[in-house]
Amino acid sequence: MLLKASTLMGLLATLGTTYASRKCATPDPPAELLAKSRELKAQADALKEAGVMVSKAPITVNAWFHVVSASGTLADGNITDEMLQDQIEVLNDNFAPHSIQFNLTGTTRTVNSTWSDNEDILVMKTNLRKGDYATLNLYFTRTPPGNSQGYCTFPGAPEEGSQDFYNDGCVLDAQTVPGGSRAPFNLGKTATHEVGHWFGLYHTFTGGCNTLSGGDYIDDTPYQASQTQGCPVGRDSCPDLEGLDPIHNYMDYSDDACYEEFTPDQAAKMQDNWQYWRAASQS
Repeated sequence: MLLKASTLMGLLATLGTTYASRKCATPDPPAELLAKSRELKAQADALKEAGVMVSKAPITVNAWFHVVSASGTLADGNITDEMLQDQIEVLNDNFAPHSIQFNLTGTTRTVNSTWSDNEDILVMKTNLRKGDYATLNLYFTRTPPGNSQGYCTFPGAPEEGSQDFYNDGCVLDAQTVPGGSRAPFNLGKTATHEVGHWFGLYHTFTGGCNTLSGGDYIDDTPYQASQTQGCPVGRDSCPDLEGLDPIHNYMDYSDDACYEEFTPDQAAKMQDNWQYWRAASQS
């Protein structure tokens, strides 16, 4: 029996939307952060050369989840408390090896189709944002910008109450949480990727194979010509340089099931950025 096109489309809609590849809408890092990255890397290189080991204090980040749905239905982004609990557990599992943990301080729920579909985002954030500049605010919406799975802001030095202060945080496709419909990016690790940006990490493929570019300013992530799609084990997009592509790294574009790690140098950079940009404002 042949199905009418409209019937077939309806059935496909009930199965949830899939993405062919990961897309992150985080903008390029600002010049101020790039300059600080170069400075921190030079300091880290000097300590390594001197054989100095620096211990990093554990970090606990207060986090707020904001569910901004287009209606009261799950399909329109009204994800459940259980899904949110699973999401914070994924974040804690992924960051725990690097002495970073998240305390879910609270959750807000708002039904607003305009905000949920990526309009008036600054107005949304100004109305919903909680805490100081050390507080992580994650907004789960129906439609993040540019058909992406989400984006996050890099750390900076905004004045409290300024536009940049309110803009701080991450906007995520609500269906990327564990149990969401956005396979193969529905195990909760889109949040891990984006929060990596919030801590000041760049994509592992930044700068491509150009060794003079600085890349992601991380020594233990091999150079990578372009972002990964899927989970191509053994991929080597810069064959003339040492190391295979870091396809299991949270800051690549691999599928959620492929994600496994931050490197030690990425962990150190997150710690350094936290101390420099955010820790002083924590109350």
